[in-house]
Amino acid sequence: MTNPSNSMEEAKKTCSSASIGSSATDSAAKAKVRIAGAWSGAVEVELEAWTLPMLREEVARRAAVAPALVKLIFGGKILRDDDPGKSLAQLGFKNNARVLSIKQDDQGKAIDDQAAAEDERAKKLARIKDAAKALTERHADGSLPMENYSLELENQSGQKMVLESESDRKSLMLGLMLHNNARSLIKKQEFRQALDVLLMGEEALSLCDPKFTEIVDNVPMLQLDVVWCYFMLQDISCLAVAGVRLNMARKGFERCHGKDSDRLKLHTGYRAEHAIYLRLELLEGVVAFHSNNFREARRALCSAQARYAQLQVPDEGLSILIGMGYKENKAKRALRMTGNDIQMAVQFLVEEQDKKILREQENLQREAEIRQQQKYGATPMNKPIDLQLLDYLVSLSFQRDLAAEALRVNENDTQKALDLLTDPERNFLLQSQLENRKKRRRARRTEADVKELVSMGYDRSSAVAAVARSQTMDEALNILVGESSGNNNLPICDQPMDAGDGPSNAPSNEDQMDEGIEEDEEVRHTHPRDKAMRDKAMEDELANDLTGDALADYDIEVTKEGEAIAEYLARLDSIANE
Repeated sequence: MTNPSNSMEEAKKTCSSASIGSSATDSAAKAKVRIAGAWSGAVEVELEAWTLPMLREEVARRAAVAPALVKLIFGGKILRDDDPGKSLAQLGFKNNARVLSIKQDDQGKAIDDQAAAEDERAKKLARIKDAAKALTERHADGSLPMENYSLELENQSGQKMVLESESDRKSLMLGLMLHNNARSLIKKQEFRQALDVLLMGEEALSLCDPKFTEIVDNVPMLQLDVVWCYFMLQDISCLAVAGVRLNMARKGFERCHGKDSDRLKLHTGYRAEHAIYLRLELLEGVVAFHSNNFREARRALCSAQARYAQLQVPDEGLSILIGMGYKENKAKRALRMTGNDIQMAVQFLVEEQDKKILREQENLQREAEIRQQQKYGATPMNKPIDLQLLDYLVSLSFQRDLAAEALRVNENDTQKALDLLTDPERNFLLQSQLENRKKRRRARRTEADVKELVSMGYDRSSAVAAVARSQTMDEALNILVGESSGNNNLPICDQPMDAGDGPSNAPSNEDQMDEGIEEDEEVRHTHPRDKAMRDKAMEDELANDLTGDALADYDIEVTKEGEAIAEYLARLDSIANE
């Protein structure tokens, strides 16, 4: 243990020696920044220690204003706190640097804040667009997934949609993904950002063949969501285009749902459309009101009001379902979807639970399939191994790993794989290549485990020995812990690992003959289009918005709609009484 008194003595010695040397050290550590403008004078700073926020705060203190109202200009540029951790020296400041300070009023700060918010919104929008495109490119062309899930198109009945054209699949998948993200933003009340994402989604869907987009209600739903964002942003300037969009939405709903929504009921089994048509009629009434078409406005708003009444959930029915163990939000949804029919609501809840269980089972099965496909690697065209074809080859008594490799190198062509497996000479070569690849994979895994153990403080030789005697990292760690408890003098590594210290089973020259297959395994999760850095956080956010719930789009909380209906009907009454 260090003696405190000795530490103090050393500190005194250090300080005294620094003061004896010369005052040049102090002057090097300290510098002056000369300020002009809102406050004039010199500020003594430590260039390596001070940051821009610290300088701004000091100038603001001396100018007797809030730091947020001080703008600093240095070298002809406005200094922004983009990287608040950078020192003044890193920003280019030197002794006697000259800085202009400007005191902003509240309006100027508001303009700057708005500009910063717009910049942040643009950056996030670009991230959303890039991540959605990346996901679409990987999943629409049938490439081996990099994730533990795959994205697929389904209709309202939960059945998979098959589109022969890859461009149509990409356009539809991209448009739906962006629309789902926009709906998530709408729930968070981020209407400006949601509107931008909706317009990107609309552009993507417009590139898809109309014969696909006209049989689903995603496009009219998107039109409705765009106008809802106009309304929530109080953007009257979009009044004319809002009317056009609502007209397109109504025609689209009628084409997909039927005149009286009979086709929608056939798909879902329930009257799921009320909330959607409530919002549609409300917005039609609002557009008519601001167009001075008061008669049409009253008609649309009264119809919306009737639908709003139908969507009100009675306390008695809600308490019955809650008493049966259902959560309040699910009970409300069931009652809204079934017109407050208790028996049908219970049936709805049971069916929803069954669908959820089935969806979870399918997801788990698909995850297991993807993990297996990732284990075998991608074909030269970056496609996954067809597991049904693999099962077929295994049923013919071929070894599973060998059959998978035969399919992989032959792009899932069963006949070519069979030809390869039944040719003794080529089969032997394939086995040799597969065994070499396994050796290299084990070598990489061994080296990774050794590095991790060395990073924990264990001696390299002990780590290598423990890994060689174990099957898993945990077993190796248990061996080392056991040795450590029995031998307090276990060597601890205090030197960086030599880059040349690899395990004894590192790839040999002979292994390099199989360089092509090794290369394919190394990049088996990397599509040529994905060599740029992935935005995994944004991709995960987009994927999480895709719930697989076919009725989620129709399950709308209509409190705001009810308030708006009451407000506009009151305004109509006021006009009528004038």
